[in-house]
Amino acid sequence: MKATLFHKHGGPEVLEYTEIEEPKVQPNSVIIDVKAVALNHLDLFVRNGIPGIELEMPHILGSDISGVVKETGEQVPSSIKEGQRVIVDPALSCGSCHACIRGEESLCPDFQIIGEHVRGGYAELFGIHHENIIPIPDSVDLTFSEAAAVPLTFMTAWRLMITKARVKPGQKVLIIGIGGGVALAALQISKVTGATVFVTSSSDAKLKKAERMGADYGINYIDKPDFHKEIWSKTNSRGVDVVFDSVGEATWQKSLRSLKKGGRLVTCGATSGQKAVTNVNLVFWNQLEILGSTMASRSELRDVLDLIWAGKLKPVIDRTLPLSKASEAHKILENGEQFGKIVLETP
Repeated sequence: MKATLFHKHGGPEVLEYTEIEEPKVQPNSVIIDVKAVALNHLDLFVRNGIPGIELEMPHILGSDISGVVKETGEQVPSSIKEGQRVIVDPALSCGSCHACIRGEESLCPDFQIIGEHVRGGYAELFGIHHENIIPIPDSVDLTFSEAAAVPLTFMTAWRLMITKARVKPGQKVLIIGIGGGVALAALQISKVTGATVFVTSSSDAKLKKAERMGADYGINYIDKPDFHKEIWSKTNSRGVDVVFDSVGEATWQKSLRSLKKGGRLVTCGATSGQKAVTNVNLVFWNQLEILGSTMASRSELRDVLDLIWAGKLKPVIDRTLPLSKASEAHKILENGEQFGKIVLETP
């Protein structure tokens, strides 16, 4: 089969589209004929090399996978059938620790992510345990590219905004750096809850697109670098209830200063750098909460999928490229040119 992989860490040029051995079905596994796989910033981090994570080389990226069931093992439940449209839950956990038993799989000590710790879906075929297979209901009208753009993005945003940030109707939310998949999912989820949403970007075009999606107010941080002052101006000097910030170092202090007393800052990444400075006085005096989150539980993924299946949330696709053009796709994502998900499609 064809796959895009890398033998060593580095820039987009290390990605190679080549032949590799097909996965073999195991008693509890399912082989998927991959139709589409969506990119995440995680792909860039893994390709560059994450300290402490030793990968089996060559490594295959890709956490967000959609396709058709090609083959099932003898112990796979009959509810999973050949020819069925499916997506893949990208989270892996032990299933037996205290965290897993109470339904908090993302807190499992052995938690892993497909495409990060183990080989992922930048390939024509992909094999995985049947517990990670989620059938797409026949009544749901999603393309394979749209389906691939759902799992990691929406499960992460759901846990951030609903479980962690506890967004409620009438509250005010600030989303830093609109345009990426998780940020756009967070925008949609916040609007579904009935919140007022502010967004920032360096691009007026992205801000206009976000406003068409329901954002109530956009701030261009090139024109207004002190975006926290704009927030205070627009909220009658109260601040917002919640800030979603996955940018990190470059925006952290201003994000904290955008919060009202008792506000919550949630984060799932640090694309601009991980060593952000925190004013502790600001945190305790204003009684702020700083909440980190990684992925989500299986239950949370199913919760947000119910809204996807019902058409109340919809993945945003920036563009699709063939699997052989993964290097080009990585360059686009690194340059921040996208609004929504970049998706690779198999031949």
